[in-house]
Amino acid sequence: MVDRSYDKISIRRQCQLLGVNRSNLYYQPQPVSVETLDIMNRIDRQYTETPFYGVERMAAQMQRDGLVIGHNRVRCLMRLMGLMAIYPKPNGSKRHPEHKIYPYLLRDVAVEKANQVWSADITYIRLVAGFLYLVAILDWFSRYVLSWSLSNTLDSLFCVEALEQALRIARPQVFNTDQGSQFTSRDFTSILEQAGVAISMDGRGRVFDNIFSERLWRTVKYEEVYLSEYRDGRQAVDGLGRYFDFYNNRRPHQSLDYRTPAEVHFENRLRCFASPREAPEEQSLWNATVITL
Repeated sequence: MVDRSYDKISIRRQCQLLGVNRSNLYYQPQPVSVETLDIMNRIDRQYTETPFYGVERMAAQMQRDGLVIGHNRVRCLMRLMGLMAIYPKPNGSKRHPEHKIYPYLLRDVAVEKANQVWSADITYIRLVAGFLYLVAILDWFSRYVLSWSLSNTLDSLFCVEALEQALRIARPQVFNTDQGSQFTSRDFTSILEQAGVAISMDGRGRVFDNIFSERLWRTVKYEEVYLSEYRDGRQAVDGLGRYFDFYNNRRPHQSLDYRTPAEVHFENRLRCFASPREAPEEQSLWNATVITL
């Protein structure tokens, strides 16, 4: 928005009008070093195996693995990666002080059908020379991944895109998230309010309420991400697209009596037809929602 060729208003004044620090115009982002990426990938793998490790224990584990690293650096890297130990504690989510926090609505609620409760969560996805953030929206009853999106920043835009994609499929009764700033932003919550969806947010010390998402991340990383070594974002998009197709439509889940998430999620819609061909609209919807980015 700053026009350097416009001589009637100085660059300094343009920055003042936009509320931008002038030094930001000249800042050149520095790529993350190979050493730092290696440490972040080690932390990610260890966190996936032991998500209850906090900063101190994670630092101790890295030191046992031969790294010379202190807990302050581990804390900074875990914060950059969006990782937080899964155990009850105060101030469990970093929220924006000006964003509205909604009450937790799922206490003692039995989830008994598809589209009763959805949730969203974000995880770190490693690349050969960098990293991305992945958000996914999950139906708690069927474990069906309704939508997902990738971003190289932790802003709210890619979360909003995933939400809009998911709402094209169906509409939940309750949408549950943590108190992260991406999910408490007005851009995100206003879409749910306009759709008539009740918003629920994990309270402090209720980190186990998003355990379905944690299980999804563990599965995605062990079965796809750690085996693939994505070179760039395009490979990550292609690889995760193929995996979520497999996860939703072909991977039997023990918790679902070895049915697939798609079979469970769309069971009520398709049960009255002898074959999918007799329900072209539903089958089209099913195919169209395998990969949403």
